[in-house]
Amino acid sequence: MEQTQYKMDSSRVCQFKNLIIARITILLHLLKTLGGDPYALHINILAYLLSPANILSNAFGKQLTNISVARLDSSISHPRKNISKQYSKCQIGSEEQSANCLLPGLPEEVALECLTLASRSNYPALACVSRRFRSLISSGYLYKLRQKLGIQEHWIFVSTADMPWEGFDPLITRWMPMQPIPCDLCFKLADKESLAVGTQLLVFGREISELAIWMYSLVTGAWSRARPMLHGRCLFGSASLNGVAILAGGVDPKGRVLNLAEMYNSEIGTWKPLPSLNVARKSSAGFFMDGKFYVIGGLTQDGQSLTCGEEFNLETRVWRRIMNMYPVGVQACQSPPLMAVVNHQLYAADKDINVVKKYNKEDNTWNVVKELPVQASPTGWGMAFRGCGDRLIVITGQRLVYSEGIVIHGWRPEGDPHETWEILSARERAGMFVQNCAIMGC
Repeated sequence: MEQTQYKMDSSRVCQFKNLIIARITILLHLLKTLGGDPYALHINILAYLLSPANILSNAFGKQLTNISVARLDSSISHPRKNISKQYSKCQIGSEEQSANCLLPGLPEEVALECLTLASRSNYPALACVSRRFRSLISSGYLYKLRQKLGIQEHWIFVSTADMPWEGFDPLITRWMPMQPIPCDLCFKLADKESLAVGTQLLVFGREISELAIWMYSLVTGAWSRARPMLHGRCLFGSASLNGVAILAGGVDPKGRVLNLAEMYNSEIGTWKPLPSLNVARKSSAGFFMDGKFYVIGGLTQDGQSLTCGEEFNLETRVWRRIMNMYPVGVQACQSPPLMAVVNHQLYAADKDINVVKKYNKEDNTWNVVKELPVQASPTGWGMAFRGCGDRLIVITGQRLVYSEGIVIHGWRPEGDPHETWEILSARERAGMFVQNCAIMGC
């Protein structure tokens, strides 16, 4: 069929372009008025939408990109009834149709794609624009769509003795206070461990009567109790990937060092058992690399330092032991190994010589690549070392201008090797001891 039916004269193109500019300008103005970032709809999206080729295709309901939101919706479980089908009839047309659209004047597949590219920091402001926006954001659908499209932003969640949990967006350097955990005093004062998986932040600890897990949902912005593990434990190795997390090893409430492993599915909130480790261990570090889960270092029941690691293949469900993977080892009084993965490369913070090392997968060796930005404590406690997007992140306590606080340092290991650590943010009155840190990418 000839493509002439999709052609428009220059005046029609100009008219349609002005309509898009007007609609998006109004939305940006609303966001700014409500305290949101005026660049919530990224300028690149605006430029893309306003290119003549895309204006022509959008006018006749063609795809903005090669991605079909309608097809995606069939593969994404959604709590509401098929939101893309609900909005599919919303095109350029009558005033009544436009009033029911997410972004009046734009086809719904285009509007949804715009919103998936908007910064997650601006979702609260977007939810104030209209009931339709609020319903869409509170449903969690955008997060699932972002995951399907491979769109990720990384946030840092930190807690200290003087600062309950707060989130930090390194893209716009904004701190985001969170509600306190509605836990008992025992949980508040006891040691805790944390893990971000999907859109959830899990905090593990002990209440007066039993071990407990509190979950913060990014979708609802509230804390709730999470389902307990199959085998309660602490001092385990853990990591997450694509909405699932694996916990391995640790110590049970009776003090026994475990070789048990289990997987958490954040989509349905359930735990399921996995094959056991070859070696029982506590105080180990866990991470995902190249789609496989690893646990490294740690201590045995007798307190002996482990230098081996283990690799778990999610497809074959088999653990493979890797000898001498972490030759530094761990002492009883020290923190678990400080490990971070950036772009499928493994890095470690060696507190003994205060450097960052990179793991060579080919010959199972470590090489020094950078000095740490500050002096680490002899035990490794009180400092966070994580991978955040394409950066390595180091968070430590320092004496700031007005009080004691924490400083977030970032460095891109695949950039200029001579580049210095960048200070991303300093948080006053937060204390100098980092208790927990988790990186959430969604």
